[in-house]
Amino acid sequence: MVRNSLKVKVGLYLAIALMVAVLMFTSLVVHHNREGLLQQAISHVAQLSEVITKSTRFAMLQNQPSYVDKIIQDVGAQRDIDRVRILSKNGTIIHSSERIEIGRQVDQEAESCLACHLEEKPQQRSRMVGRPRIFSDPEGRRMLGSTAVIRNEPSCSNGGCHMHSADQSVLGVLDIVYPLDKIDRAIRTNTITIVGLALGFVIAAALMVSFLVHRVVYLPLRDLEGGAARLAEGELDQTIPVRSEDEFGQLAASFNSMTEALRKSHAELQDWGSTLEQKVKEAMHELDIAQAEAARGEKLASVGLLAAGIAHELNNPLTGVLTFSHLVRKQFPDGSPEAEDLDVVIQETKRCAVIIRRLLDFAREKTPEKSFADLNKLIEETTHLIEQAAHAENIVIVTAFDEELPAVWIDEDLIKQVVMNMLVNAQHAIEGEGRITIRTRYHPEFCRAELGDQPIPMAEITFADNGCGIPEEDLQRIFDPFFTTKGVGKGTGLGLSVNHGTVKAHGGLIEVESTVGVGTEFRVYLPIGGPEATDRRSKA
Repeated sequence: MVRNSLKVKVGLYLAIALMVAVLMFTSLVVHHNREGLLQQAISHVAQLSEVITKSTRFAMLQNQPSYVDKIIQDVGAQRDIDRVRILSKNGTIIHSSERIEIGRQVDQEAESCLACHLEEKPQQRSRMVGRPRIFSDPEGRRMLGSTAVIRNEPSCSNGGCHMHSADQSVLGVLDIVYPLDKIDRAIRTNTITIVGLALGFVIAAALMVSFLVHRVVYLPLRDLEGGAARLAEGELDQTIPVRSEDEFGQLAASFNSMTEALRKSHAELQDWGSTLEQKVKEAMHELDIAQAEAARGEKLASVGLLAAGIAHELNNPLTGVLTFSHLVRKQFPDGSPEAEDLDVVIQETKRCAVIIRRLLDFAREKTPEKSFADLNKLIEETTHLIEQAAHAENIVIVTAFDEELPAVWIDEDLIKQVVMNMLVNAQHAIEGEGRITIRTRYHPEFCRAELGDQPIPMAEITFADNGCGIPEEDLQRIFDPFFTTKGVGKGTGLGLSVNHGTVKAHGGLIEVESTVGVGTEFRVYLPIGGPEATDRRSKA
């Protein structure tokens, strides 16, 4: 994985290219440096040859060989000079810094570089400069030898001390041997330094170019790779950074534009699918509501007919039973067993009469006779009717009315019956001490699917208690006729069914929330507005 990295490849190839270039440059620099140092040494030896030649000229004219020998010895004693000697024309060493070789004959075949100076007819125009040669001594050290011709000048041939004729152009040769140890060490040191600097330059250049490639090329490519991977996984909300304005930056911007276009297209498809799914759900929900209402209507109609028939059939016998029970009760004194039994008969007969009356009310489906009414005042008057009974059972009734609630278009008697049924149910749900809270609130724009798509002003009445609560499985059945969760003798199962019919007849709805062991909350919504508003909603 690392070997396939673009950053590694660029760095490696660049390092190789730089290494080759720097190696060639280093070779040229080292060669030039070596040649320069050699030329400096040759020039130095040539200058030294010229200085020695000129220094010994006067002593030779005065025929004082001791002075010449002294000069040769002093020069040869220097640390950077291996030896200095003067040879005669026939190759005999006349003067030398190494006295042991004075008088020896030089092998002209071995030292071929000297032969050119000992020819019988050398060039007349040759300058008195050193002629270099590089060789190794017996110990393997490199040496630089330089020879200079000592010519027969007119001042020499005319002097009385000399026995050379004017026709002899060459009198001898000055030979200087210079060790190259110091120069070789300098060349090695310079070579190592140059190679080290070159390697450092190659490494630094490779690192800098790798860093540049990392910032300029690798990071944008990695961003594109990561963005493409996320795009393939379906993450359309992620964008890649635009790091520059060059081609990579333009490519990143184009990639982001493509991602944004894909995201919008995907969002539109999702919205379209969600809208379609929501519309299907709403249509199915409305169909279920319509089917439920139709089934409920048919069931209520059947129950109403049955209830009306039963009520008419039972009402007259119950009236006779109640009348004769009162007459018989008067014949027994209070406290007697017979009187107590008759009181039970009279009480249960009255309860049957109440049930029959409710059956008749349920079956008749009375049309509301509406008028504008103060809902807060209506609830307060109804609450007073059961407040004493509630206090007797340690139940507190708390009211919280919305003072900004406008007058409501309702049938006061029917809404009083709704409030009464709600309070009685809440009282029966509380065992021991408890609280019943009644709140009203004004909704300027209330919207529910059951009431249509247009928001309408509604009045909300909330009945909340901290009673036993209603199990979740019973919440869907609490508005069915004769369904009750109360004990025997505490309810007929018609109160909530009658309330539901009454509120629906007013164009409202009832919602319920309940938690077992915590309590129950009923919310009754009634539309606000007179007959004009009702007509406008009907036309809409």
